[in-house]
Amino acid sequence: MALRELSSLEKYLGLKKPNKYSTQGDKKVPVLQSSNGPPLSGLVTIACHLVKEAKRPELLGESAESRAVVQQWLEYTVTKVNGSTREDAKAILKDLNLYLQDKVYLAGNQISLADILLYYQIHPLILDLSVQEKEQHVNVTRWFDHIQHYPSIQHHLPVIAVLRNRIYTSRHH
Repeated sequence: MALRELSSLEKYLGLKKPNKYSTQGDKKVPVLQSSNGPPLSGLVTIACHLVKEAKRPELLGESAESRAVVQQWLEYTVTKVNGSTREDAKAILKDLNLYLQDKVYLAGNQISLADILLYYQIHPLILDLSVQEKEQHVNVTRWFDHIQHYPSIQHHLPVIAVLRNRIYTSRHH
């Protein structure tokens, strides 16, 4: 999965020459074979490298605070979301829904690398949700739909239909 995400990130960033990747270990940790230095390993490490290579530092955060928040969400994505089970998904969606209550993006006022990688990682979780479950996590669903319609983000993933109007009123719960 991570290799596809990195390939999609390269396309989003507009990098012309695709990189060569491999994986290592049981967890299939991505490795970037660099022509001018040692190989880089790890999804976040490689993703940050690609952002710098594309000269898109704003994706890592504009201020010290937003850079810290981006790093925090990148770490959350790799440690909590990557490889999560159906049971883990409930807690992840609950946490995210609460966090995104008053936010459009994870860090600051514009899309960041954290939004992009979390979108790639959370796509299978959102794909499995029923309409009612999407409504229970309305902030996550809103954020997800916004990111999936962002130009050039959703390369290898199918668009997930999200209803704009609530079907059920609170009286029926």
